[in-house]
Amino acid sequence: MAASSFPVTLQFYGGAGTVTGSKMMLKTKNHQVLIDCGLFQGLKELRLKNWESLPVDFTKLDAVILTHGHLDHCGYLPVLVKNGYSGPIYATQPTRDVTEIILRDSAKLQMEDAEQANKGGYSVHHPAKPLYDENDVDITMPLFVPQDEGEWVIINEDFKFCFRKSGHMLGSAIIELKCQNRIFVFTGDLGRKKPLLMHPPAFIKKADYLIVESTYGDRLHEERSPYEQLQEVVQYTYDKGGILVIPSFAVERAQELL
Repeated sequence: MAASSFPVTLQFYGGAGTVTGSKMMLKTKNHQVLIDCGLFQGLKELRLKNWESLPVDFTKLDAVILTHGHLDHCGYLPVLVKNGYSGPIYATQPTRDVTEIILRDSAKLQMEDAEQANKGGYSVHHPAKPLYDENDVDITMPLFVPQDEGEWVIINEDFKFCFRKSGHMLGSAIIELKCQNRIFVFTGDLGRKKPLLMHPPAFIKKADYLIVESTYGDRLHEERSPYEQLQEVVQYTYDKGGILVIPSFAVERAQELL
């Protein structure tokens, strides 16, 4: 996105062509902000991307703005800080709190994986090291600047933004960002119109550019009640004397199921 009358660029460094690793850079002549800073997850070829150097000078980054605290949207933050970023990380207060839990858990697992790899001798790296550890999380968390929903935040002369409810998980938000008389809307991950626990997503009246989650954009949700479908599965398993295993996100999805 670039034109002589509108010198702004939008670059994706993840979350495009794959679900995870969400990172979007919005840049003007003098300033740049990063929307989300996620970790790649899943297949090995995706996870290896976490170790690749991004073609970005993080010391010139003015701000990071988070839509929510899931690992694929916040999990790369300690790497960003290790590579020189020391500016603000804007998020809602619940997103800040959830992110700390997620990052500390991620660091702990990576440290355990590296330890096991060194004991087992199955890593190509000697010694195997975690992508980041708990000390890196300690350095990252003080950079957070929590903001209330609906409150406009001026970053500099090029960028100002506010958070709107997205209905996805605790603290999740749509980012409405104004840049050079244009409105950019980053939805992050969107919840349903009638979520069980969250407030529904806010209605955004206007946008010049809409960057929207499209993970399930090629299908429609069934009209049938998911509660009834779950009830049938539970009853069927109970009648057979079986064991029901439900893979689920630990944050928000598990709470909805409960």
